[in-house]
Amino acid sequence: MISDDMPSFWFRDLAGCLPRPALRANHEVDVAIAGAGFTGLWTAYYLARLRPELRICLIDAAHVGYGASGRNGGWCTAGLAGLDGMLSDPASRDAGVALARAMFDAVDEVGRVCRAEKIDCHYTKGGALRVATSPPQLEEIEREIAALRDQGFGEEDYRLLGVRESAQRIGIERNLGAIFSSHCAVIQPARLVRGLADAVEARGVEIFEQTAAAAIEPGRIVTRDFELRARTVVRATEAYTKRLTGHRRRLVPLHSMMIATEPLSDRLWERLGLRERETFGDARRIVTYGQRTVDGRIAFGGRASYRFGSGIADRFDSDDPRFASIERTLFELFPALRGVEITHRWGGALGVGRDWRAGVGFDRSTRLAWAGGYVGEGVAASNLAGRTLADLITGNETDRCGLAWVGPEMRNWEPEPLRWLAVAGISAIGASADRVEFARGRRPPLRAWLFDRIVGL
Repeated sequence: MISDDMPSFWFRDLAGCLPRPALRANHEVDVAIAGAGFTGLWTAYYLARLRPELRICLIDAAHVGYGASGRNGGWCTAGLAGLDGMLSDPASRDAGVALARAMFDAVDEVGRVCRAEKIDCHYTKGGALRVATSPPQLEEIEREIAALRDQGFGEEDYRLLGVRESAQRIGIERNLGAIFSSHCAVIQPARLVRGLADAVEARGVEIFEQTAAAAIEPGRIVTRDFELRARTVVRATEAYTKRLTGHRRRLVPLHSMMIATEPLSDRLWERLGLRERETFGDARRIVTYGQRTVDGRIAFGGRASYRFGSGIADRFDSDDPRFASIERTLFELFPALRGVEITHRWGGALGVGRDWRAGVGFDRSTRLAWAGGYVGEGVAASNLAGRTLADLITGNETDRCGLAWVGPEMRNWEPEPLRWLAVAGISAIGASADRVEFARGRRPPLRAWLFDRIVGL
């Protein structure tokens, strides 16, 4: 059974899951996948559907869903790291629109698979609210809606809500309006990742836990004691990619922190809204994200920090000051929650590429494949990545293979201390600009410009 030292709130009701065995000898298959999170599992799922005769094996250093796949905020969103930059550039706009619409479909595909495989992950497509809590944020979402209209997205995709309609949907106190996107569902991520693992095993896919990949090379994954040999090797390690030989600077691990409240009363929910289980956040630069859980809690989080040397923390003390910061933000948005007990606190690392863009790739000469760099928006993106990798690996020519995020490896981040200065600087500038806008209701032009330039917005 999973120990009481669970990686997140989401695993609390999955404590009866039995562990899978570790790899105990050299092994040979057709496709070997490092990482048993969403990317690895979706890839295995679609490979097994396309080519049932393939021998497919996943390994994971801990257990299925141990990383970001089992720790995230439960947003199955059409958002994708790097997509805004594509859409804002006339030269890449058409490619960006095609990728955006593929992401719209990915949100629905997750729901289709959950129904087909009877995965009870509480999938509810209630849409997403991005609320303006200051005049600069309102100006920003108004510009965003105007840009989306120019790019060909209609009211059925994104709508600007006025104060009254926004307040009817969500009881954020400083609610000046919101963007509503229909292309987002809420899930219980641990249930989804565990359900996917069961689904791929039912198709003959092998999963070995407590088996860490030390190196990925053409034709094999090297672990501490054994080799997993395969014609095709897939890297689906996201933030943990830095632990692979030769990949230390491929992706930066950025930590996100989350909290969950006790179950809230019906009376309190009358004030808070979210009757359709919309996901929510405000329009600040340092992302916040929340959902109404099926048992009536708020699960809420935000991007937190980078550790020097690309360090990864998997466990956090409950008195970690970063949790206090998340709680303050939640209570600023919802003063009615002051006094409500915070029952769960957890965090985890997500992967960030040097260009702050997600990517998918397959080298036909080496038969090495990879996907990741989702910057915290990986639930639906990993589904599209898994379908795309399955197409590329099997030679199944589809429109997915030509989407704009398919390409060569991401370039490496700079060595330390430049890496720390870059990531910590971006976070500090964004957080500072957000504080000024929230407290004073005005946009700090230099800090806002610097942040937007650095992350490519």
